[in-house]
Amino acid sequence: MSTGTTTTSATTDGATEAPPAPPAAPPVPLRRNWRFQALWAGQAGSTLGLQIIDTAYPLLLLALTGSSTLAAAFGALQIGASVLFGIHGGSVADRYDRRRILIVGDTTRLIACASVPLAMALDRLTLVHSLLVAVVVGATIAYTGPVRLLAVRSVVPPEQLRQALAQDEARMSGAGLIGPPLAGALFGLGRAAPFVGTALTSLLALVVAVLVRFPGRPESPADTSDTNATNGADEAGRTAPAEGAALAGYRYLARSALLRPILAVVLLINLAGTAMLLPVMVVLRGQGTSDAGIGLALAGEAVGALVGALLVRRLHRLAGPGVLLLAVSWLTVPMILAPLLPGGPAAVFAGLFLVGLGVPTLRVMIDLLVFQQVTDALRGRVIAATMTMFTVGMPAGMVGSGLLLDHLSPAAALGTVAALLAAGLVPATAGRTLRRATWPERTTA
Repeated sequence: MSTGTTTTSATTDGATEAPPAPPAAPPVPLRRNWRFQALWAGQAGSTLGLQIIDTAYPLLLLALTGSSTLAAAFGALQIGASVLFGIHGGSVADRYDRRRILIVGDTTRLIACASVPLAMALDRLTLVHSLLVAVVVGATIAYTGPVRLLAVRSVVPPEQLRQALAQDEARMSGAGLIGPPLAGALFGLGRAAPFVGTALTSLLALVVAVLVRFPGRPESPADTSDTNATNGADEAGRTAPAEGAALAGYRYLARSALLRPILAVVLLINLAGTAMLLPVMVVLRGQGTSDAGIGLALAGEAVGALVGALLVRRLHRLAGPGVLLLAVSWLTVPMILAPLLPGGPAAVFAGLFLVGLGVPTLRVMIDLLVFQQVTDALRGRVIAATMTMFTVGMPAGMVGSGLLLDHLSPAAALGTVAALLAAGLVPATAGRTLRRATWPERTTA
């Protein structure tokens, strides 16, 4: 007898059992997942706009003031604001509606970016105005960055997460490749042109945030705490901190036996990668390479990352996360010395290309480890803490490279950076944690 909702069948001994459940329908292919693709387009516009402004603003400040120090102040203030507000940004992402956070952040950045060409048209642009925009842009990155990653997670089924994150890496790499030359071309049309372009890309991101709905409410921290109280705490500190604990993400990373060494190694790579840029430019300029040639040589990493985004799934099948991280890290050591090889800019491009091949693999690896091991109630703070840890290495690398060049030749500075990176990798390689790390088997609900 059938009730309309449950069907039973008789067995030989008179008992009844439910028939096997029908197989689950396969997920919609990622290319037809319009919510993901729309969010991806909005994020691509936002990232491209940031790349344009990061290049155009120093050019503008240099033209207005003639000071290299003030020209560099935009990047320093933007990064500083991103680091400072990053602590609060993760906490906000775990407490409030994430879609609204995205809308408010994109609106704020749109207003800030649009104010620059408007002030130019009124002949009212000042240095203070310009530096305030840098602070506002950096703050919006701190609040919208974690939410954009969480938005991708919420509209993609677990089995497609790696593919979605790989496509997201192509967005970042493409923006890094297109943004700087586009900013230079727009600046040639007029000083206001790059900032109009940035405002338009911010408008695109805002429109997408308004039109595309995605689950924006994180899980209740109280519910997570009840579950963790039942299951106990794991090696990574599974117990959820109280709502509003802004430093909970950092505490989670510090307690995680796997994420802690992974982030330490990535921080070393970021430090070394940033520290090598200035010596590389000095070496190439000393070899007579033009500014355009230097730009093309430094584009090798972005080109490599674009190609590497296509290899993410294959490389993840090839080895565990720790082994991949160590392999890319050790490959970076000799590539730092590529500018000293014959070939000049071609050698630099080739070295950066090889390093760039592994960048998407590492970024997706970290995203997957965070998504699959951190509960939703804490995920925003952990992502924000991770982004802040990566960002901190950039100004430190810039300052370090300047100090090295004050006392050493460019070749010696590159050798020092390579040696320091190798020395930092030895303990991580000798330990068992990274070498034995495996991929998580399932995604946390």
